[in-house]
Amino acid sequence: MAAKSMSKGAMWILMGLLIVGLAGFGATNHSGSVSSVGSVGDAEIDVSTYANALQNELRALAAERGAPVSFSEARANGIDRQVLAQLVSRAALEHEAARIGISVGDETLRDQIVDIPGFQGLDGRFDPDTYRASLRHAGLTATEFENSIRAQTASTLVHAAALAGLQTPATYIDTMMTYLAERRSVSFVALDRNNLTAGLPVPTEAELRAYHQSHLPQFTTPEAKKIAYAWVTPALIIDKVEVDETALRAAYAAREAEFNLPERRLVERLVFADAEAAARARGRIDQGIMFEMLVAERGLELSDVDMGDVSAADLGAAADPVFAAEPGEVVGPVDTSLGPALFRVNAVLAAQVTSFEAAEPELRNVLAADRARRVIEALADEADDLLAGGATLEDVARETDLELGSIDWHPGLAEGIAGYDAFRAAADEVTENSYPGIEQLGDGGIFALRLDGIEEPRIQPLEDVREAVLAGWRTEATVAALKAQIAPQLEELRSGADFDDLGFTATQVSDITRRDYQPDAPPEFIETVFDMASGEVRIIEGAGRIHILRLESVEPPAEDDEDLDRLRAALRNQVAADLGQDMFQLLAEDIQARAGVTLDQTTLNAVHANFH
Repeated sequence: MAAKSMSKGAMWILMGLLIVGLAGFGATNHSGSVSSVGSVGDAEIDVSTYANALQNELRALAAERGAPVSFSEARANGIDRQVLAQLVSRAALEHEAARIGISVGDETLRDQIVDIPGFQGLDGRFDPDTYRASLRHAGLTATEFENSIRAQTASTLVHAAALAGLQTPATYIDTMMTYLAERRSVSFVALDRNNLTAGLPVPTEAELRAYHQSHLPQFTTPEAKKIAYAWVTPALIIDKVEVDETALRAAYAAREAEFNLPERRLVERLVFADAEAAARARGRIDQGIMFEMLVAERGLELSDVDMGDVSAADLGAAADPVFAAEPGEVVGPVDTSLGPALFRVNAVLAAQVTSFEAAEPELRNVLAADRARRVIEALADEADDLLAGGATLEDVARETDLELGSIDWHPGLAEGIAGYDAFRAAADEVTENSYPGIEQLGDGGIFALRLDGIEEPRIQPLEDVREAVLAGWRTEATVAALKAQIAPQLEELRSGADFDDLGFTATQVSDITRRDYQPDAPPEFIETVFDMASGEVRIIEGAGRIHILRLESVEPPAEDDEDLDRLRAALRNQVAADLGQDMFQLLAEDIQARAGVTLDQTTLNAVHANFH
């Protein structure tokens, strides 16, 4: 069976596969004469494809974290297994496509290859030389690459056929919408110590000791590492750094365009295909149609036509009419490099001139901080050499500008040096056998640390935490007293009495859903409301206060809420995507079971070795 065309989604899948295949590792870098790390039936998993997929995952993970990720860390997180599982599933589809005779015709294959941006020249057209060079760089022949495209396209068709006709169960969507959009109305009051009709008693010593003993975790110090450290940051030495006026004026000149901004305009630009269309739009503007309507008719949002703040130099031929217009005025059509366009001026931004004298404090801070960082770079080498030669942190602090300090560190600390992620990571890992070395802080500073001991968790005696124990006892006693005081009134509320009848000024909240948030209520407010039956009364206990709730009514989702239509569509799409993923996984597992999966662990290990 020949495939004459394919969906845009399938084309994107192929482009993604191509990017993986041409990511730059090269097929010959890993396994010598071995070409695959495994197979599903007759479909092999290419060594280069696996290596490049791993590399792309590492890059993506590093981009997400904003820091390099080692291969060892990636393996610990199962990245290699995830990549291999994906490629095994893909190979399963390729095997099944070949088994049932699905293929892609030469014409379709050609159209796909010439449309791939990576094979196009500067003119946007397919470039045979670029095509051949790209394949050579990837270690592939044209036949190998084209066969790969055929197999991948055929597997995409198998995938699409398996999901054809897949529908989201209406009952499931209706049930979820009822859960998410059911509306409830509730009345509630909040009571605290001020609402008590009688004051709290003075606790006895026995009561305080009992409270202390029943809340021991609250009065137990965490395990703490006693850490000595030497450090320096740009902020610690910036006052010692001198910046001469020559450097300041040079910095001002380099940033003159930033300090002296020309007059600008906030502008939106709507481009048309030809002068006739632009003229018709101009005529409709003159007749009173709003600019926003022209934008909407083109299927665009205002953000799509927004140019932001622009200067006359940014506008070319449109500069004169735009800068002569008043805010809110539409000018044009004006011929631009993109075609005839209408411009709407939204605001006038006056020129901004900042003198050298006005900019000097900011420039001095920037230059001083930069020079401080360079000073610290030199200090880092000096301090590292001292430590390598056997010097202690105390020696380093005496002989350099690093400052000595100590801290009883635990993960809850975030003040001073403990506020730096790098220090926290090093403090978490340090042991008594660790060798002090210079490490970097995020602001350009440096530090070295040493573990001097570990202080085990310790229960603080009542004498040391008496005020905290007293405060805790009062909080609990307040809640208990409030509950006892309002117990008779709760029964009246449950019998149908209004809050007003009992002397309470209640807050009324109508038509809330599970997606809402009540700012003047405890965090568990919404969860509690949706766990109640109509007419039910409940108490939410807090720190020294209580909330009394009564559920007044339960209503189905609103039928005229446009937000619910969007929510239903989003939910339907999400469920369809989840079902599709499950169906794909079932299909892949069935094919693997029938065709058999073979993996070459030796070759996999060889690929992994290239990442260490």
